[in-house]
Amino acid sequence: MTQGYPTGKNAGSERTPAFGVPRQRTERTLPEPSATAGATAVADGPPAAKRPGRDRYLDLLRTIALVRVVVYHLFGWAWLTVVFPSMGVMFALAGSLMARSLKRPPLGVIRDRVRRLLPPLWLFGAVVLTLMFAGGWNPLDDPDHGGTLGVVELLNYVVPLGAPPFPWDIGSKSGLLENTWAVQAAGVLWYLRAYLWFVIASPLLLWAFRRAPWVTLFAPLALTAVVGTGVVSIPGETGNAVSDFAVYGSCWVLGFAHQEGVLARIPRYAAVSCSVLVMAFGLWWASGHLGPDGWDLNDIPLAQAAWSFGFVVILLQYSPSWRELPRGLARWDRLITLSNNRAVTIYLWHNLLIMATVPIIDLAYGLPFMENESATAALDSSYMLWMFVLVWPLIAAMILATGWIEDIAAKRKPRLWPDGRKSKARRAK
Repeated sequence: MTQGYPTGKNAGSERTPAFGVPRQRTERTLPEPSATAGATAVADGPPAAKRPGRDRYLDLLRTIALVRVVVYHLFGWAWLTVVFPSMGVMFALAGSLMARSLKRPPLGVIRDRVRRLLPPLWLFGAVVLTLMFAGGWNPLDDPDHGGTLGVVELLNYVVPLGAPPFPWDIGSKSGLLENTWAVQAAGVLWYLRAYLWFVIASPLLLWAFRRAPWVTLFAPLALTAVVGTGVVSIPGETGNAVSDFAVYGSCWVLGFAHQEGVLARIPRYAAVSCSVLVMAFGLWWASGHLGPDGWDLNDIPLAQAAWSFGFVVILLQYSPSWRELPRGLARWDRLITLSNNRAVTIYLWHNLLIMATVPIIDLAYGLPFMENESATAALDSSYMLWMFVLVWPLIAAMILATGWIEDIAAKRKPRLWPDGRKSKARRAK
């Protein structure tokens, strides 16, 4: 089973066709989802003005964002970018957490955030690079990565300040994994790069926000109108990083506004009305700048920035700040707790696991009853559905196998399945 991957410049994108990846923006553009987060989607806490404890509403948003990233990367449905802009939501939640944490000395906060991010990345990078090298890839001989420069760029698997190198084609289409697997596996790392730069910039951004909140909030949107529309073109990975920062910068600062109580002081009717206008502008702009995948907002930076901004404002304006999930959602409590405790693991590995479903499902074609043409046709027609069904137990297995490294990175006792069940049992006693 093979897929075609469109090309085209797409900074800050999460677009891919079925079982694709967030587009890793380079001189040769890939298709991009979490799709963390993600990435790194680190669990957020509640606003400072509220009672201490986890805000289950924000936890719910993060879980929805992660699930949407997985579904989007599997099916490649463009409309999902409109229904729920996951990356904007995850950056906003991470920004809220960062603002709360910056009540402590900034250098210590940055060190803690980086420490939580890097060990899971190191494990992921070690596995992916081992597979690449075993497949015959040599960065010195890779024309897309400049020889020796490509070797230096390998350091981005250690600290994701830039884009990591990877082969655009490795193995064969008839191999165990599709021949673009390295592109898809490494493509998710754009989010970690953007997250890291937001973390590093947060002390300055928060300082600016407290002194000029509206300028700081809308400046990234203005920057997107310049660098995301071609008015000013910045080449290479520098341009991609600037575009990412611009497209999602206002969402990150909205996290500040939520944490600092600024959004709560704006009348809801005014916030929602203005947000709808901004979102309408985003859709209007998208209608005149449709990419190769139509209404996929990941191909249209200014539309993505405007739509994500308005969407996040509305979500945070209506934030109920639950300490416990309401009755209708309580059945999902353990899943939401688990996904928040393992958000980095889910985001990093989900694309590789989506691809891993293919050789597993292909084994079914060798079963005796599959010699029947109708049985083969039935599997062909339901192939994507089986991928969707199978990827979740694979993600669960990866959580068990590698998720504990998130606890070590956070200086917690390692846990295999942190779904909150034991904590609730202790509180019940």
